[in-house]
Amino acid sequence: MDVLMLVWTDVSTDARVQREATTLAEAGHRVHVIGRAVAAGYVPPAGVTVESAGVAPTGVGRRRKLPAPLRLARWVLLPQHVNRALRRWVAQAEPLARARSFDVVHAHDFTALPLGARLARERGVPLVYDAHEFWPGRDRHGRPTPYQNRREKRTEKSLGSNATEVITVGPELAELLEKHFGWTNVTVVRNTFSMTDARQPPAAPKAAVYAGRIGPGRDLESVVAAAPAIAPLRMILVGPADGGYLAALPTGGVDVLDALPLDDAVTLLAESGIALVTLSDKWLNNRIGMPNKLFMAVRAGVPVVASDLPALRRLVTEHGIGRLYRPGDPASLAAAVREVQASYGELTTAVARARAELSWERDAAALLGVYARLAATTDR
Repeated sequence: MDVLMLVWTDVSTDARVQREATTLAEAGHRVHVIGRAVAAGYVPPAGVTVESAGVAPTGVGRRRKLPAPLRLARWVLLPQHVNRALRRWVAQAEPLARARSFDVVHAHDFTALPLGARLARERGVPLVYDAHEFWPGRDRHGRPTPYQNRREKRTEKSLGSNATEVITVGPELAELLEKHFGWTNVTVVRNTFSMTDARQPPAAPKAAVYAGRIGPGRDLESVVAAAPAIAPLRMILVGPADGGYLAALPTGGVDVLDALPLDDAVTLLAESGIALVTLSDKWLNNRIGMPNKLFMAVRAGVPVVASDLPALRRLVTEHGIGRLYRPGDPASLAAAVREVQASYGELTTAVARARAELSWERDAAALLGVYARLAATTDR
């Protein structure tokens, strides 16, 4: 099948989109992805082609704290800016899509759903809606937009209800989609990684590493506050930084590294020994979220210290791959790190046992099952 994927992210850094596109291409499908401001020089996997539309987000990587008047202006204008950037992406992506032939439209997240639904309807082809998060429950950092929020929820329910298949990242989110929208055609395809390359963790942990976006909503305030209590174990933050957030974070005593390629980040985790999977308890999506960094830790072969939130609690305790802490409580986080140190051999053994279940090999089969059903439908 010719698959048109639409996503409002830079494909070169979107691990989920890359994994899904690669898996479909390896299964014989032809995949074309239209992303957002895709990094120059990005070479997609074999069988996958990529086009770019729109402009990159502003402020990523800025290391200075904005003055108070500018922070207020940004808070007020952020929703308007985001809406304008999305409209620009759609305006550029739509003609690129119309110039192609395709048998299915795969829309990643709500931002791509209206365009994807429109193209699928006009061409008379199936629509796959890939919900990375519960859109009404996502974290919001600009001024409140209650009318827009209600409109978006109605739009998501209406357009998603016409999708032939819905994919999402975890069972908790699948249950929410059924509860709020009545969708019963939801397949869980988690944000797991391939486990073909076994990693050997150190005999004892050398550092606790947070590998992900450095920005609000990730409880990094607790991470940096806990650093003195776990010394001499190092605390490391690695990843792209949002705006002036990092400049305002008191990171004395914490190593802060720029973003690394995925394989390098996994190597850093494997060499350090402990992965931090931290989220605040402010937003619904955090409570049901299953972030990439959890499965990165499993790929690296190291245990986690994770926020005690429902979805994370279920997976961490079910497989015994780490310890939990109370979000917003640095003392609880430090205590969890010390517990991991004390039970390190037991926990690394549990991580090794969990690799087969928490692997992309398992989730790829679910994704291919979705496309097998689509192929059977379109062949009739």
